[in-house]
This record gives sequence, C-alpha cells and structure tokens, in this order.
Amino acid sequence: MLVSKTEFPDIPLFFRGKVRDIYDFGDKLLIVTTDRISAFDVILPNPIPDKGKILNKLSRFWFDFVKDIIPNHMISTKIDDYPPVCKKYGEVLEERSMLVFKADPIPIECVVRGYITGSAWEEYKRKGEVCGIRLPEGLIESSKLEEPIFTPTTKVHKGHDENLTFDELKGKIGTELAERIKNISLRIYLEASAYAEKRGIIIADTKMEFGILNGELILIDELLTPDSSRFWSLEEYEPGRPQKSFDKQFLRDYLISTGWDREGPPPLLPEEIVEKTRKRYLEAYERLVGL
Repeated sequence: MLVSKTEFPDIPLFFRGKVRDIYDFGDKLLIVTTDRISAFDVILPNPIPDKGKILNKLSRFWFDFVKDIIPNHMISTKIDDYPPVCKKYGEVLEERSMLVFKADPIPIECVVRGYITGSAWEEYKRKGEVCGIRLPEGLIESSKLEEPIFTPTTKVHKGHDENLTFDELKGKIGTELAERIKNISLRIYLEASAYAEKRGIIIADTKMEFGILNGELILIDELLTPDSSRFWSLEEYEPGRPQKSFDKQFLRDYLISTGWDREGPPPLLPEEIVEKTRKRYLEAYERLVGL
C-alpha cells in the first residue's frame, strides 16, 4: 500500500512534517512514516513506494542497536501495543508506525560528519573549516576525516537550518548538555559506522535529535536512515568525486539536472527515478539489517 498522507479523524493530529504524520495520545505520540520524500526542504509530488516502511524499520533497528549508549523514545512498533482506536487503521499503520513517549525536544539537529561532502565540502573550499572547526589543508571531495566532527545546526520547521559553532550551541542549551550531546552523537556515529562498514556501507554523515523525558536525555525522531544520513558503497568508494549513494542524494542530483530553481513547484519525478530511489533505500535496509 502506497501511503502519501494519513487521515485519522478520531485521533488528534499533533504535527504533520515533510515525511511523518504524528498523532497525539497525551503522554505518547504515534509516528506514522509516510512514503513522502523531500529534497531541498520541499516535498516532492511523487511518493516513493515502501519508503515509509524502510525508514520505520531502520529506525527501530538502530534504536535497539544503540540502546546501551542512550535510551530512546520508542515504545513499540506492534499495533497490538497501540491504543485500541488504532486497530481500525491497521492496514495503514502496519510496518510504518511507531508508538513513542512524548519528550520535550531539544531544537538542535546533531550532525556528525566522518567524511567531507555536501555543504561541508563547499564550506571547506571557501574557508578551510566547517562550523568553526579548522580542518587540514589539502582535503579533496569525499575525503575521510582523521576523526569525525560534530557540526550542529538549528532546527526549524520552515526555511533552512543554520550551522552552529560548538560555542554557539553551548550558549543555546548550556555547556553540560552540549558536551553530553556531542559525546553521545560521536559515540553513536563511531559504533554505527563500524557496524555498517562490515556490511559494505560507509556512513559519510548523519544527523540525530534528542529530547528530555522525565529529566533524562533520550534519542527521538528517526535514527541513521537514508533520509537522515549519507550512505555510500564501500566497495566503490573513491575520494575526489561524488560517491554512489544509498540515500536521496541520487534524487537531489536528478533534480539539479532538471534545472529546477528550488523555489517554484518541483518537477514530477519520472517512474524510473522513483524506482531507482526505492531500490537504493531498499538496498541500504537489506545490507544493514540483513533482511
């Protein structure tokens, strides 16, 4: 079943994001991951079949993988564990939903970069640094960094997120919390990257989000998916050029090739591009989860 938007009249809608429809159950939320896809902060006209299921299952996998590092908001992905009103929507919710604790989100996207690519590559070429972190001279596109770097951004629902230096982050949320979030983010990246490389995937960079639940820091939102990360093919990795990816960079590259100005309505995606995008997401899931 292709799900581009959900409507549950007897469940209060909490928030509808670019990809997720979130419903309110008081101290809990029901997150439904649709097949919508966005690029350059714009929702594209075509959904990607199975995308929502892939993202939901990957987040569930990674939340379990890092649970010894930090708790997360996940309660269950089984409809039988949801409030009874959800059962009538089982066909829609199956495999693409997650019941979670409602936390107070920290309005920061915690980005960890192990390789120099994307906007970080552009900033490095201009200034020799990324988010105030000075990097060695002579790096080329897609170079692996000596150590991963933590490059947080603001999180806004409209417009574009803005890079923050670590000092700016400390000014926003306090030194102790900033240090803790940085250390946890780097540890998650390092452990996930080591696991992924054994399965032929380089995690070039990723972003994660945190919240506070009963005074405790936890992971929220999604984790290490093709929407929130750059996944590259390890066997085809070659510094000095863009890499073959298992994420939506392929889709971004297609949109750039159309001449779309990123301001007006986005173009309709050809069926070939939709299917190739689906296959990339699916291959990332199959490699990482082994199913």
